Amino acid sequence: MADQLPPAACAAMTGGSDASPAGCNADDTDGAPPAPPPLPQSGVGTRNGAEPIAVPAQGQASRPAYHPRQSYAAIDLGTNNCRLLIARPSAEHFIVIDAFSRVVRLGEGLAQNGQLSQSAMDRALSALHVCADKLRRRNVQLARSVATEACRRAGNGAEFIERVRSETGIALDIISAREEARLAVLGCHILLEPGQGPAMIFDIGGGSTELVLIDSTAPVPRILDWQSVPWGVVSLSETCGPEGDSQAERIARYLRMRELVGDSFAPFADRAARARMQEGRAGPLRLLGTSGTVTTLASLHLALPQYDRRAVDGLIVPADSMREISARLSAMSIAERRELPCIGRERADLVVAGCAILDAILDVWPADRLGVADRGIREGILRSLIAANGQGERLRAELRRMRRDPA
Repeated sequence: MADQLPPAACAAMTGGSDASPAGCNADDTDGAPPAPPPLPQSGVGTRNGAEPIAVPAQGQASRPAYHPRQSYAAIDLGTNNCRLLIARPSAEHFIVIDAFSRVVRLGEGLAQNGQLSQSAMDRALSALHVCADKLRRRNVQLARSVATEACRRAGNGAEFIERVRSETGIALDIISAREEARLAVLGCHILLEPGQGPAMIFDIGGGSTELVLIDSTAPVPRILDWQSVPWGVVSLSETCGPEGDSQAERIARYLRMRELVGDSFAPFADRAARARMQEGRAGPLRLLGTSGTVTTLASLHLALPQYDRRAVDGLIVPADSMREISARLSAMSIAERRELPCIGRERADLVVAGCAILDAILDVWPADRLGVADRGIREGILRSLIAANGQGERLRAELRRMRRDPA
């Protein structure tokens, strides 16, 4: 059954102090990686042009009466990263006033042990303390904090969630893979190229990957079909073991990764192929990806000396270029990848798994072009919160009117 986006989101109330002055528009990432000579550029990307971060239209003629100083927050604790976004509504859009992102590798060792390790939990808690401090310093009235695949799979996931609540005050909600897919689509679908027929949106995470087939003919997209597989950049890297010393060993490992992911995608690939055949005359296939993998590869495609969200978010890249860069990275050693800009030490060992997943996705949905989104679950949460609170404001206003002027 198709899902309509977006339903009202569940939200947790948080207290907050007076707002600080408007802050950054990009994630605080604890320092940038070095920027030696990049991979050669292959082809030229184009931009979609959908720049604003907007709240989807809800079908009402009147706009909700937002409180101008009220801010909203979204925390996404994934298998590899902890991310925070704080924003204020602005008409149909929202303006980011603070952001934070840190690699925490919460899922490190999970594939082997089935448990979150003490060191991984400590790293995540350190990042969440930063998030909690930002929530206190901003005028956050409504927030939602979610945890994904690592906490879903870990035997001690619920215990960790309780520890986070007691130590930071943040109430993490372990969401389902279906909800994760829904929020990712809600957060980035406005960057999808216009066109007819079904389109594919994907999110390559640390512990899982979600593929979502959508109907985008209406202003608010409908989910036609979806699948989540337990392969992300961390889980796939750990399952396939060390890279090996020789180029032949590295390439063999990469092919094994592609095979594992491709096998997991097989049921969905069959359904997607039928959807393509049914809409075969509708125009070119449309594909949009949200993940560190696609933003990193897009940066290499553009030969950026360092990561620049403004250049990457909304970029349209030839799929062949992404495959070519993936092939090069899979043959390199970790030491060689560490020297590339926009990869650095933190991602050098994981990016190859992301490339293998992306290759498998392009086999499932062989589009000629790939849209790149540096936005996703956090933006989806914020849109849901703002839309739900706006609806509540309208209902409260109507109730006040009825009390003043009873029929």
